[in-house]
Amino acid sequence: MNARTLKIALAASVALNLFAVAAGATLLVGRANVEHRLDAQHRAPRDRSFLTVVEGLDPAVRERVRDTLRASALAAHPDFEETRLKRREAITRARSADFDPARVSALLEQSRVAELRGRARLEADAVSVLATLEPADRAALSEILTRRGRIVVREKADGKAGPERSRAAG
Repeated sequence: MNARTLKIALAASVALNLFAVAAGATLLVGRANVEHRLDAQHRAPRDRSFLTVVEGLDPAVRERVRDTLRASALAAHPDFEETRLKRREAITRARSADFDPARVSALLEQSRVAELRGRARLEADAVSVLATLEPADRAALSEILTRRGRIVVREKADGKAGPERSRAAG
């Protein structure tokens, strides 16, 4: 083989490798997008933040709803803090040399119980607030009962606003 043939073979090999890398990257990105869309289909359809939902209410009702639900969130905060602490402790114990499966399982169970307790408090208070509203306001605010985390609305590359989910409470 002469030098020219080697150069052509090298160029063809590089081009083929670049094509393979691009195809692999496309496959990975496409799979991630498909999984994200499938996951989104199985979630509740809330795509607006709580504050955006409440903004549509009458100003007097809006303040009462905000104050009541803020008090509820503050009351439930210790439950969610306990959830995080128990889960962190379980992770720490799982990583340690003296791993005790029973203790880690117990900590995870305690974490779930605390989370359910906090969620129950938030949901009960939300239902109490909904019971005091007019049907139109209740229908608009019923969106808060969906089990989703915080929603942060950011602009997409095409300039349209789209939801991004921040994993917090749901």
